Amino acid sequence: MTNGFDFTAAIRRLCADMIARLRPLSHIDLTKVAISFRQTRTASRHGLYASVTPLRFPGGAIEAERRGWRWRYPRLVRPDGREWLYILSFYLPRFLDLPFREKLETIVHELWHISPDCDGDLRRHQGRCYAHGHSQRSYDAQLKPLIDDYLQSAAPADLYAFLHDDFAALVKRHGRVFGQRFRVPKLQAVEPTAAVHRTAE
Repeated sequence: MTNGFDFTAAIRRLCADMIARLRPLSHIDLTKVAISFRQTRTASRHGLYASVTPLRFPGGAIEAERRGWRWRYPRLVRPDGREWLYILSFYLPRFLDLPFREKLETIVHELWHISPDCDGDLRRHQGRCYAHGHSQRSYDAQLKPLIDDYLQSAAPADLYAFLHDDFAALVKRHGRVFGQRFRVPKLQAVEPTAAVHRTAE
């Protein structure tokens, strides 16, 4: 029995390889993306499998105005002093209990949300639902061919071999599943917008 399976390290290696091989993902600087896992309360398949949290506002802005106040996210700083601009979270065991291909599709789905400028904002589509455009089904459909491209790109099979196992199988094989965890920072109010206007006067 090993000391356990480092899930977030394995996902980071896989994401890095996907970004290197798939041109539509080449805008992503993975050094700006914190990868985390979150434990679900139940093993039910209903609910989130993964999510990407932006730590900047539209256009990469540090602050934004909402409901008469200016807001910002707390800085999430790496050990080397640089900032994380996104948190990519996977919900376990739910994510690992998906079929193999759906796991790959989920990873690509979340990476595609990252802004083309990789500036801490999300990719914004036209229409009311800026995250997925007019249809999440259409959003997913345009990304599915990327999975075939990746699997046919001679990517090392050992990078994604762990996705063939569900959560229970990984625990049985390695003894435990562990990894990094990052709490999603809560927005902080900076000051009322009115106060900003008074200062400017």
